[in-house]
Parts: sequence; structure tokens; C-alpha cells
Amino acid sequence: MAKDFGKTAQGVLNGVGGKENVRSVVHCATRLRFTLVDSARANDDAVKGTAGVVSVVKAGGLYQVVIGNDVHEVFEELGKLGVLVDAGAWGGGPPWRSNPSEIC
Repeated sequence: MAKDFGKTAQGVLNGVGGKENVRSVVHCATRLRFTLVDSARANDDAVKGTAGVVSVVKAGGLYQVVIGNDVHEVFEELGKLGVLVDAGAWGGGPPWRSNPSEIC
């Protein structure tokens, strides 16, 4: 069965409180890293229950959704849904990383 990255992206987006609750999102090798307007609006159980999501981690002021190797595809689908994505984050490393070559 083919993976539905659009469905995963929509489920994650709903779980984090919708597009209006996302300031931005970047990704690393396995995780989507959200900066949220209000982290209290995120529903961990809803995000974790989304097909394609492995886990949720809250660290460094970020709401991190562990996807695994398909993270880039889900990231691109979030962009199609109108979420502010930082497309250059993977190539140059997220701005909050001191070592851009470091991965998740």
C-alpha cells in the first residue's frame, strides 16, 4: 500500500492546532520541527495517532514530530497546505543548530 504523505501532513497539521498555530516548520533527517504560536493548542495524542508519525518530542522550545525517512515528503505536503516552511533549512542546517552537518 502506498503511503499518503498528504494525509499524514494534514493529520499532523490538525494535531498541532492548525495552520494558524504554526509560526514555521523546518526538518532534519527524521523530524519535523515546529515553532508554534501556542504549544498548549497542540494535541500530542492526535499527532501520535496520525498514520506515518512515530513519536512527538518537545525540546528546545520546538514541537518535534518524528516521521522517519519520509520526513521530506511530509514536509513538502505541509508547504502545499500553506504552512510557512523553511525550504533552505535542510541544506544549510536549521538556524538553531550550531553545527549544520549534525543530524537528528
